[in-house]
Amino acid sequence: MSLHVIVGAGPVGSATARLLADRGDEVRLITRSGSGPVHPGIERVRADATDPEALIRLAARATAIHHCAQPPYHRWTTEFPPLNASILRAAEVTGAVLVSVGNLYLYGLVDGPMTEDLPARPNSAKGRVRAELWAAQLAAHDSGRIRTAEVRGSDYLGAGVVSSFTVMVLPAVLRGRRALAPADVEAPHSWTYTGDMARTLVAVADDESAWGRPWHAPTPPPRSIRELADLTATLAAAPAARTSRMPTALLRLAGLFSAEAREIPEVRYQFDHPFVVDSSRAQEAFALTPTPTEDALRETVTAARAAA
Repeated sequence: MSLHVIVGAGPVGSATARLLADRGDEVRLITRSGSGPVHPGIERVRADATDPEALIRLAARATAIHHCAQPPYHRWTTEFPPLNASILRAAEVTGAVLVSVGNLYLYGLVDGPMTEDLPARPNSAKGRVRAELWAAQLAAHDSGRIRTAEVRGSDYLGAGVVSSFTVMVLPAVLRGRRALAPADVEAPHSWTYTGDMARTLVAVADDESAWGRPWHAPTPPPRSIRELADLTATLAAAPAARTSRMPTALLRLAGLFSAEAREIPEVRYQFDHPFVVDSSRAQEAFALTPTPTEDALRETVTAARAAA
């Protein structure tokens, strides 16, 4: 039985832990608080992942380290680098393959669907830090210090997801109110299911030929925010969705009270233009099929209602 160490118990980390435990692997889930899914096959450990010595001890027998942790959105530039450096060091000392969760920010604004072959041309501070983190991992891989790969997804759907859609649009739709989104609500946008991120992380960790490159998790055809809001209303048996673009002045006002809201303008290009991911490479390589948006959104709605 292989030991898989997972850093971070957010929606993707938790889904990955359950998937591995259900198939019989030994799972050690590391968070600052010791949180995570309650499962007989998951050992939840309270530890600071920025401490490389602690990680090295916890991953001493590990086959793989799954880096699913993410600092608060407004502290990416300061907290991501030391976190990644610590996890990279643990992978180097233990020999465990390191599979990290990435996103599409490093590509910047592109014309057309995003593939893994696109160069890193970030147009935001968050994109730059993501590009630098992956460059450091890949350099360590190419020099023989570690074995690594990265799995990238678009904005998530799934239980427990926190995003501009789940915070600003979905609750309003469920209550029958007008939803305001800081976006062009008609622009096509890709949505990746957290369960598909988990399946891809596990597949990549298992396949030596997949290491040394990024992979896009299986993602279904894009839906605009308006389409996703309409589908939410249908699945939830709620009143017909009413969705509009949030005025810039209102977004600035929200930024006075919310650190997360202050970060939205920097990456608003992702919602003002088509933001579409091509995941065909991973689908073909690992025989994975994207979870239908309806199923992913149904889980998102059910979890949101339970939390409310």
